[in-house]
Amino acid sequence: MSCTGVRLWIQDHHVVIDNGILQVTLSKPGGLVTGVQYNGLDNVLEVLNQEGNRGYWDVVWSALDDSGRNGVFEVINATCFKVIVETEEQVEVSFSRPWDPSLRGKLAPINIDKRFVMLRGSSGFYSYAIYEHLGSEEWQAFSLGETRIAFKLRKDKFHYMAVADDRRRYMPLPDDRLAGRAQPLAYQEAVSLVNPVVPEFRGEVDDKYQYTCENKDLMVHGWISDDPPIGFWQITPSNEFRTGGPLKQNLCSHVGPTCLAVFVGAHYAGDDLVPKFGQGEPWKKVFGPVFIYLNSTMCGQHPHTLWDDAKRQMMVEVNSWPYDFPASEDFPNSCHRGNVRGRLLVRDRHIDNDDITANGAYVGLAPPGDVGSWQRECKDYQFWTEAACSGEFSINNVRAGEYNLYAWVPGFLGDYRYHLPITIAPGCDIDVGNLIYEPPRDGPTLWEIGIPDRSAAEFHVPEPDPKYVNQLFVNNPKSNFRQYGLWEKYGELYPHCDLVFTVGESDYRKDWFYAQVPRRKEDNSYEGTTWQIKFRLETVHRAAIYKLRMALAGATLAEVQVRVNDPNKPRPLFTTGLIGRDNSIARHGIHGLYWLYNIDISGSLLVEGENTIYLKQPRNQSPFQGIMYDYIRLEGPPN
Repeated sequence: MSCTGVRLWIQDHHVVIDNGILQVTLSKPGGLVTGVQYNGLDNVLEVLNQEGNRGYWDVVWSALDDSGRNGVFEVINATCFKVIVETEEQVEVSFSRPWDPSLRGKLAPINIDKRFVMLRGSSGFYSYAIYEHLGSEEWQAFSLGETRIAFKLRKDKFHYMAVADDRRRYMPLPDDRLAGRAQPLAYQEAVSLVNPVVPEFRGEVDDKYQYTCENKDLMVHGWISDDPPIGFWQITPSNEFRTGGPLKQNLCSHVGPTCLAVFVGAHYAGDDLVPKFGQGEPWKKVFGPVFIYLNSTMCGQHPHTLWDDAKRQMMVEVNSWPYDFPASEDFPNSCHRGNVRGRLLVRDRHIDNDDITANGAYVGLAPPGDVGSWQRECKDYQFWTEAACSGEFSINNVRAGEYNLYAWVPGFLGDYRYHLPITIAPGCDIDVGNLIYEPPRDGPTLWEIGIPDRSAAEFHVPEPDPKYVNQLFVNNPKSNFRQYGLWEKYGELYPHCDLVFTVGESDYRKDWFYAQVPRRKEDNSYEGTTWQIKFRLETVHRAAIYKLRMALAGATLAEVQVRVNDPNKPRPLFTTGLIGRDNSIARHGIHGLYWLYNIDISGSLLVEGENTIYLKQPRNQSPFQGIMYDYIRLEGPPN
């Protein structure tokens, strides 16, 4: 590692930052990353691409007026360059792009200030940005569909990708996706590799959505070059600036070789996770900093060990959060933040007479809202932690502001919200004491299907069609749901009659298909499906109310109609109506947004002996219109 101080060269059309370990070149005044020189390689970014298509911030936005600007993709080209810090210890530069009403309809109506930071002795560089929509009537209403940082690496060098310990491999080339080498599948992101440059990939499916990660797991990912042995990694040490909470899924690395840091995106959620700003609505947010880390092997080491080093560096960055070096006043350091701690217990007298420690609960602070609103929150900051086995939790380094405290506990239905708002002031340390979560419960469990964990992963995930296999997920039970085309297997398993689950006999791990999707017919059209849950009741209290708890792990333009003991009744007992746009079935997500329905069933609808609940999903214009269940429970009347 070099001890050279950080140096800055300002040229006519470029800015170069160098600390003796790596050298970063940025366009001036646009602020696009045109080159990264490291370990003898003149540029790790794709030199065959135009300078504007190597490393950049971008947005996708839509005007919420009659201008017709919808889904506009914009690479953020700054118009003003400024040196913020220039010392031997640190260089921070700013590339800003102000907005004014003369740009209406041309650019996203936000001021954007992109920052790049390099420190002495650091094998990488940082980037963050401040976005602002001013509180003036001249500032048009708009929605922000996506914003991210993207890096396109050299395809002749970076062939090995790692996004998790069980998802890392040599990857196909971008050329393999071109016409003549690939066959398009059901949507443009997925192709079958029929004539790849490297023959070993023949017959595999490549689809960028197979490599998405939940925010809580999306801390480090990237690529490795064997010659020279170099790693390029994107490290995100905090999720506070990402939208949708810890379970929100985002793209990361995929064939390109592409490396992304996604901050706002609608994937696996739909329009609910697209922030919308009214005309003149004030808003400001800091995205990042994220760390772009480069590493190389010591003599004799295998290049793939760079993944282990990247994970180690990720922990260094996490333990350094919040950073103390960003010069913007909009990024508060630890002295200007506060902490919240406490203990979460679960009270369910039908399980245990004593309160249960909320082991592994996800506890977080998010903007004030309704119970569970955090998973659709997409404008401001969220701060999450995982409770210890004792139920104790500590949420540290929270930005000043007003929040609600939210939680959910794996193994229990529903969401918790603390009844009082929590105001964070700089330096505060708030102890909320013991908190009691009483999950939805009216009576004893008569039967249950699945595990209440907001995922459909525990249900039956079929083996993929041999024509559509990604070898990475073969014999990989944690990721078997990521294989392409699994939705079509339902029609093969149930060609004429739909799924029937018999309580006490069936096993949800084998007999409950992971998604309720339409069945393909012989003419290649689709038809809705009706699943049955059969169960016996020895006695029925006909004047009492039974409760059906139905938790959904995802929904895509689908509906669940519930009928009891009469599948042909014109009006269902309950319907969700048309819900969901998460598209998780097509995108191998195993969950999208969480939905919980609590359905009253009159005892007069039940009989002593065998009963049947019918779950009808009638929507059938697409194979991806479907439901993924999380958990279903029938409760008897209250004692």
